Amino acid sequence: MNSMPNGNGQATTRLILVVEDDPTILEFLCEILEEEGFVVEPQKNADDALEFLEKSAHFVDLLLTDITMPGKIDGADLANLTGDRWPQIPLLIMSGFETPESAGIKHHASFIAKPWALGQMLDLVESTVKNHAIH
Repeated sequence: MNSMPNGNGQATTRLILVVEDDPTILEFLCEILEEEGFVVEPQKNADDALEFLEKSAHFVDLLLTDITMPGKIDGADLANLTGDRWPQIPLLIMSGFETPESAGIKHHASFIAKPWALGQMLDLVESTVKNHAIH
């Protein structure tokens, strides 16, 4: 992980790039992740998220993105670009309409269907970050 160690060698922050075009879902996701001790970078579309990654990918510990959203690129494109350029960043995909396979995501990605349960989302975020750190 790209987290800064604190005095006892443990990671102090883990940054999650959250990409969701629905402002209500984006705000809710960011709030619950922050309550769990994560640092979040909210982005309302994949275009803006890619711009953020181009400057700050080395800080990102997880990309959590919806698939379907407006813009030049969607969440599937973003996941593929992230996997190609920054393979150290684990991918967590959410969608109410598609799966990573149906959307053409070619990299390993965890998946959660919308609507998701709060506990289910938090468990998947934790396991995706931990499992990727092991590999």
